[in-house]
Amino acid sequence: MSKRIIFAITGATGSLYAVECLRLLHEAGVEVHGIVSPAGEQVLALELGQTVRDLDPLVHAWHDAKDFAAPMSSGSSRFDAMVVMPCTMGTLAAVANGISANLIHRAADVTLKERRPLLLVVRETPFNRTHLTNMLAAHDAGAVIFPAMPSFYHQPRSLAEMARAFAARICDQLGVAVPGVQRWGKNQAQEQPDRD
Repeated sequence: MSKRIIFAITGATGSLYAVECLRLLHEAGVEVHGIVSPAGEQVLALELGQTVRDLDPLVHAWHDAKDFAAPMSSGSSRFDAMVVMPCTMGTLAAVANGISANLIHRAADVTLKERRPLLLVVRETPFNRTHLTNMLAAHDAGAVIFPAMPSFYHQPRSLAEMARAFAARICDQLGVAVPGVQRWGKNQAQEQPDRD
């Protein structure tokens, strides 16, 4: 039986991460239920020249961010996990403080109360004290704070390749197997400069 994942896209920069993660989840046969905030749609268009319709082949179903009757607004609907990628500081604040102003916030709140994995791929720099406080509060509530920090030891040749490697780390957290991912190990470590 395939996993059922809630995947939310908000208005932080980093749409490419979301698209590459959706591709990996689709390739792994995961049933993805998507929610995109209005700002998320705007950033998707600005950064990639894409609309939500362009992502239709990667998503089982889309749910309106204003629809509190959607399945994920209740814990009685069975989902395995939720990812917010990228996650704005406003969405982080709502999750950290239990505010359900839209379906993304409500689904995150339900995910936490049902003790299911919630990954917040926060994207902002630098962080102010409020951001850090909200991250700690969300962490204490059970969320995984997963900043969009890609690795470079695999020597990505494009932004898409870099984003895909980061997205594979998200899949690891979700327990979704992704073949062909270069991982840190003895061979890679030998090629790296001395870290002392």
